[in-house]
Amino acid sequence: MKKVLIGVAIVLVVLVAAALAAPLLIPVDTYKAEILTRVQAATGREARIDGDFKLSLLPTLEFTAGKVSLANAPGQAPAQMVTLDKLNVRVAMLPLLHGAVEIQSFVLDKPVIALAVDKNGTPNWQFGKTAAAPRPAPAGTAAPPPAGSQAGGGSRLSGLSLGDVRIVDGQASYADARSGAKYQIDAINMKVALPSLSSPMKADGSAVWNNEKISLVLNIADPDALLDAKPTAVDASVSGNPLKLAFKGQLANEKTIDAKGSLDLDVPSVRKLAAWAGQPLAAPGSGFGPLKISGSVDVAGAKIKFSQASVALDAIKGSGDFRFDGSGAKPYVNGRLSLNTVDANPYLPPQAAGSAPAAPAGPAPAPEQPAEWSDAPIDFSALRAADADFDLKVEGLIVRKIKIGASHLAVALKGGKLVADLTDMALYQGHGKAKVIADASQAVPTVGLDFDLADFQANPFLSDAMDMTKLEGTANANLDASGRGASQRAIVSSLNGNGKVDFKNGAIRSINLAEMVRNVESAFLDPKAREMQKTDFAELGGTFIIRNGILTNDDMALQSPLLRATGKGTVDLPKRRVDYRVEPKVVASTEGQGGQSKLAGLMVPVAIQGPWDNLSYRPDLSGAVGNIGDIAKDPSKLQDLKKLLPGAGAGSGGGTPSSEQIGQVPGSQQRQSQPQQQSPGDTLKRLFGK
Repeated sequence: MKKVLIGVAIVLVVLVAAALAAPLLIPVDTYKAEILTRVQAATGREARIDGDFKLSLLPTLEFTAGKVSLANAPGQAPAQMVTLDKLNVRVAMLPLLHGAVEIQSFVLDKPVIALAVDKNGTPNWQFGKTAAAPRPAPAGTAAPPPAGSQAGGGSRLSGLSLGDVRIVDGQASYADARSGAKYQIDAINMKVALPSLSSPMKADGSAVWNNEKISLVLNIADPDALLDAKPTAVDASVSGNPLKLAFKGQLANEKTIDAKGSLDLDVPSVRKLAAWAGQPLAAPGSGFGPLKISGSVDVAGAKIKFSQASVALDAIKGSGDFRFDGSGAKPYVNGRLSLNTVDANPYLPPQAAGSAPAAPAGPAPAPEQPAEWSDAPIDFSALRAADADFDLKVEGLIVRKIKIGASHLAVALKGGKLVADLTDMALYQGHGKAKVIADASQAVPTVGLDFDLADFQANPFLSDAMDMTKLEGTANANLDASGRGASQRAIVSSLNGNGKVDFKNGAIRSINLAEMVRNVESAFLDPKAREMQKTDFAELGGTFIIRNGILTNDDMALQSPLLRATGKGTVDLPKRRVDYRVEPKVVASTEGQGGQSKLAGLMVPVAIQGPWDNLSYRPDLSGAVGNIGDIAKDPSKLQDLKKLLPGAGAGSGGGTPSSEQIGQVPGSQQRQSQPQQQSPGDTLKRLFGK
């Protein structure tokens, strides 16, 4: 027995001596050449070690190589796909005898990796192997298991231990010749600690991208469970100036990556984040600043569910639930969101407006030019990027100057067609519903609007929506119209549709139709008088049609005490101009709403023209002459008008003018048999006084 033990000891000594002496007896260049040959056979690329090379077996298996490089794919730049200042690997020998791998050191010093895709879409990390087929196993022996497999059906190495595993000052780049995209990450530093697969693993590192340092931390409670496709606790975070992202929960790696837990995202500026990521945000306006999102996330491969979410973007705050499915041909988004008052103005382009150059000195600056429709292209491409169903509730909405109260919006997006159904909204003390359709499925986008508004206050609404301040009253309106084009002007110029509007118990500002009949001079020629003038009415309304951006109305009707009016004309929406004619008639009645609309009286047509933010009014006295003659033939009408219009008929001699007096200038010395021809203005003055 003693001799056996001595023999075993001698064998062990010889083996140890051989292991120690082997690197000395066998030239190092032989190992080096063998390693490079095997790498080239596996990748089809030239591999080089131009620096120090060291190999030892005891007491640890240690491999050190300096100035290591691997050639790039043919035609790709730079010439080397991978370069490395130094590679150091140390593996404990004795644990290997038990099937365990204890990596004491694995350090990559200044690695540089250049990833690229050529114009044909071929990546340079797709290697072309040149190794010969494996030799068949000798007769009577079992074939070796396939690479990556283990006896017993295991798919991992159970005894893995990582000591000093580091990447020091690395660099990685990516270039795509098809799109011209280029990205580069610098100062990559990473340290991994893993005492054993059943012990917590911690990875801590950082990198610099676009001049911003980003720190990364990953803690896995049980790596062994993760390798067994079982869930384990995970705590991960990414932090830096552009963003902070943290996840804490459970992670499993089965057929897909599955995760459940809490997610927190804090972005100081969405615009700066997009620019830092290499995708500058082209959205107009000053919005897309701070963003904060938190909630519970459930990830199952390409499907993501985000529930109990809290969202804050700029001044917009809300809560809801979201679901994303990226497993199909096109991403699908489904969600429910409740928001506070949303001010959309920070996300809209500025309205086109300009000012005339200032005069050298003295005179006041020229007034600001009226706004125009924009010719800037509207980007509809986002409508074709995904499908969606969304339910949105807002406490209020501000678009330009339009203010909408609490509203409920259902949004459906499919195949590039967006349907936004505003089922309920509060609007200027009234209410209504609306539907907006934006169809980008065709070459030329189509935009449609269908709304029905009830009992809203016309003056503040029209002032905010169209800069029109001339109309007061409680209004009802409906519109069904659509247009085609890729800009505001194109859409407005192609509008077609119809609608109806009516106002009750209101007034038309800056014009007094009854005063125009009584006193043309003060009504039209005195600017100060016009500032205080208005025409009260009990009812005002009509229908209209829109063809190629031109709105036409021919049935306007106004009911007011002492006054009736009809009107017709056009509104040129593309040019923002009005060309309208109103025919008011003073009547011998004090009935308003529901009164007779065809009562006899004096009519003085009024032309309303100009840009809709600066309308002008002028009397068409030529149209009133014939009507004056009709009234003059009926003295009873003159008596009725005199009662309704105090001072009417007050001439030099007092009393009601006779038919013979109509058309004569007061105080004239002409004879009755030869009356002098009078202008319509003089006739009106003579008849109704000032």
